[in-house]
Amino acid sequence: MSVITRTVTRVVFPLILLTALALLFQGHNLPGGGFIAGVLTVAAFALVYIVNGLDYLQEDLLGRSGEDVEGGPAIVADFLTVFAGGLAIAAGGGVAAILLGRPFLSQAVVFLHDLPIFGELELASAFVFDLGVYLVVVGGLLTILTVVGDE
Repeated sequence: MSVITRTVTRVVFPLILLTALALLFQGHNLPGGGFIAGVLTVAAFALVYIVNGLDYLQEDLLGRSGEDVEGGPAIVADFLTVFAGGLAIAAGGGVAAILLGRPFLSQAVVFLHDLPIFGELELASAFVFDLGVYLVVVGGLLTILTVVGDE
């Protein structure tokens, strides 16, 4: 790849991640949420993977050793852990409502007032579910991308 491609990737990667986080945080009120934020995050990592290769993504960006295991690259185990953690968080958000005597995935909202910088901040329980979906999408799609790309 050319120097221009690598430079543009270095500039665009954090911007894509920032946009993904904005979509994740606004998802319970506005268009966005865990799914689209996860897809956008994977698109950022796919760009780095395509431009720089799996070794750069695995060793330099994510700080994981490059030793392959039987099922593929070593980083796949980390992606599967992210997937499983997201599934547990999403399900846990629903189960927590049941433990509080509410229907599965019931939502609650708390408003924090008079905060420095923010003024008012809304904390919604739907964010827990969105976060779980985000992690499931990121873990699942990065696993698919890595395993298919390694072949």
